[in-house]
Amino acid sequence: MFNAILVRKDGSDVSYDLEKIDKSFLSEGDVLVKVKYSSINYKDVLALQYKGGVIGDYPMIPGIDFAGIVESSSDERFKEGNNVLVTGYDTGMTHTGGFSEYARVPGDWLVKLPGSLSIKASMIYGTAGFTAALSIYNLETNGMCVEKQPEILVTGATGGVGSIAIQILRKIGYENITAIVRKERQMEIARKLGADRAVMAEEDNKPLKEGRFDYFLDTVGGNVTSYGLKRLKYKGVATVCGNVAGNNMDANILPFILRGIKLIGIDSVYVEGGTRKKLWEKLADEWSIGESLLYNEIGFEEFGKTIEQLLKGEHLGRTVLKM
Repeated sequence: MFNAILVRKDGSDVSYDLEKIDKSFLSEGDVLVKVKYSSINYKDVLALQYKGGVIGDYPMIPGIDFAGIVESSSDERFKEGNNVLVTGYDTGMTHTGGFSEYARVPGDWLVKLPGSLSIKASMIYGTAGFTAALSIYNLETNGMCVEKQPEILVTGATGGVGSIAIQILRKIGYENITAIVRKERQMEIARKLGADRAVMAEEDNKPLKEGRFDYFLDTVGGNVTSYGLKRLKYKGVATVCGNVAGNNMDANILPFILRGIKLIGIDSVYVEGGTRKKLWEKLADEWSIGESLLYNEIGFEEFGKTIEQLLKGEHLGRTVLKM
């Protein structure tokens, strides 16, 4: 018997609690992992809500990522004692997830940790870190480079993805970073993380604004996405990876047809294995910011408090859940 967070649904009532279960509750897979750490993401918060759009089957162990040690494996690529991690796929949605002392998954979902990356550090990054890395990777694939020192706009600067993105950008040499924050008190935090300047998005109804930014890394969605798109320069490029500010935006096509901008959607769930391996190696080496990441570590007993902070928008940085 071991501990796991279980989400149950009774009609329109969705609740979660710490329960004792055994391995028969776990979904099928080739590899059994003794989980050491998971991380708490906004998607995990949605998984605990009625009509959150995340969990497909109840009862379910939530947690869209985890890292730990292989306990047993029928996949020849993984041996007992290997340090591994999982982010994305159906973890914590239709397949039992990471908020548990054990997890069982298909071998195709696993990534071996690079030797220089600890189990804990991998979950301080977690899905948020991987998504930040994937966003930067896509922007660089579309022309962003340190040599040109472009103007870069980053939203959600004190949240998980945004805070990591800013620190990676600064680590690899980008200097002209503007952060958008929700509250005035977050401006100083954004600057300490590495942003050159911090601003709050103002409301405006103009279809096009002065082009100030070459690249736009959006982590929150909604009308904040529209705010950045209309401020991109000619041939500017944007990525969007989150929806905490909403699924809809009040936008128009003028930035696209008059400035030839490009908007790239970032999906970190079904990224192919080669790209996953490459990005985790970057996070362990040239993009490593583990020593400066803003995070806190909790146990199961503090889980509910952290979820409430995330729901109220009072959460900063990353939270790792230690089993």
